[in-house]
Amino acid sequence: MRATPGRLLPPTLPRSAVVLAALFVVAGAAHLVRPEIFDRIVPPGLPLAARSATLMSGVAEIAGGVGLLHPATRPAARWGLLALLVAVFPANIFMAQHPERFGLPAWALWARLPLQPLLMWAVWRAGRRPGTQR
Repeated sequence: MRATPGRLLPPTLPRSAVVLAALFVVAGAAHLVRPEIFDRIVPPGLPLAARSATLMSGVAEIAGGVGLLHPATRPAARWGLLALLVAVFPANIFMAQHPERFGLPAWALWARLPLQPLLMWAVWRAGRRPGTQR
């Protein structure tokens, strides 16, 4: 691979994939390092222990983030991260409905809900195979 002047990343590694990979790896690591924070946002009634859900989502975030970094795994990472974002959306709604449990302003928790589809769109775009526009 030849370096292009002014370009730090190889042509098959879009900057958006690097940014999202970093976001998901850091978020996933936080789930593993401080799971008690994330256990609190797991909605009641889930047929899974809160700690299990926290750890599984953390591992999935790390795997998806790392997967975005290689062209061969990028499409699978895209689908995995999209599924993860859909799966954790109820936790975001739960937080918005019960802001007193989290010590955060209700408006901020409600305002972040529309950011989820934007994050999904970013994952969709970053997870494309190199050279594709779909």
